Amino acid sequence: MAARRGVVEAWLAEHTEDLISWRRHIHANPELSRTEFGTTEFLESWLVKAGLEPRKLPSGTGLIVDLGPDTPRIGLRADMDALPLQEYTGLPFASTVPGVSHACGHDAHTTILLGTALALAEVPNLPVGVRLVFQHAEEVMPGGAIDMVAAGAMEDVSRMFALHCDPRLEVGRVGIRVGAITSAADTVELVLDSPGGHTSRPHLTSDLVYAIGTVITGLPGLLSRRIDPRTSTVMVWGAVSAGKAPNAIPQTGMLTGTVRTGDHATWSLLEPMVREIVEGLLAPTGVRYQLNYKRGVPPVVNDELAVRMFEDAIRPLGPDALADTQQSGGGEDFSWYLEEVPGAMARLGVWSGQGEQLDLHQPTFDIDERALAAGVRVMTNIVLNAAQH
Repeated sequence: MAARRGVVEAWLAEHTEDLISWRRHIHANPELSRTEFGTTEFLESWLVKAGLEPRKLPSGTGLIVDLGPDTPRIGLRADMDALPLQEYTGLPFASTVPGVSHACGHDAHTTILLGTALALAEVPNLPVGVRLVFQHAEEVMPGGAIDMVAAGAMEDVSRMFALHCDPRLEVGRVGIRVGAITSAADTVELVLDSPGGHTSRPHLTSDLVYAIGTVITGLPGLLSRRIDPRTSTVMVWGAVSAGKAPNAIPQTGMLTGTVRTGDHATWSLLEPMVREIVEGLLAPTGVRYQLNYKRGVPPVVNDELAVRMFEDAIRPLGPDALADTQQSGGGEDFSWYLEEVPGAMARLGVWSGQGEQLDLHQPTFDIDERALAAGVRVMTNIVLNAAQH
């Protein structure tokens, strides 16, 4: 074990500057979901140089790479797509693509997994087989994880692991918890129509704006009374539109929002419950409607054994490296892998410890690049410790 870790540390001593260079290259050349052709080719070239045999998905984006013996494998996943967001960091390696940036840390995730692959490729006699999944299209729904599963990424994989940048944790620390660490995230779109009319005579028509108001307050309120609050279920509207004139009842309107839950069983109940409540709220108004309910991703629910494996991989980073973390209301399509096998996602600290803690999906988001080597250590430790579990 010590000898294998020594190989990884020697690789890091020689290639830490390469990790930074790779991350900056990916950061400067971001690609949106399902268009990650350049990123895929960049990764493929380095993997092939290391003597590995990456398999590219038929779409041309996304890679699967196997290392070690043909035993039930441990899966390690990174996502590599960027966001449709203009970058305002002012960094010398800032995005060169207008309106596109790596504001969620996927450039770091990808770099860490590339470093993990190249470091493990130099370790003789790996104790377990490894499958590295460089996933496209995490930021959209349906996400690239579904494509990966369909392409056989989970065949012969016993457990799956991933890291995600956390700007609220200081670099060198990694957060993990048993149970749900993210939430299911569904989208609700409600399109309404009525004959319209004059605001002086609402009794002669169906008052569409009144109906919208009824749903705006009624649906979140009734869901909060129908669902156990311990499931962390929340319904929030994000957009509403209807009408232009103050004295005209409009004919059309739209509401869109999200429903999120941290409980897997509750996730399966949400769509029929939302439909039932909306029907009950709108029936007395006489307004016609079309409800488009789009199921997103299930919650990421961390398996207890996988969390212990993560904890054992994190502790060697230092006495304060292992951190608690809370469940997030955000969605993450890593959950689709955990529908197939047990696994866990951990949160990698990327805050420098000084200055503002910028949130994910902000145009000024950046990471402390010392987190790259920390991430490689954690991911390689999962593999090297596997025989102990």
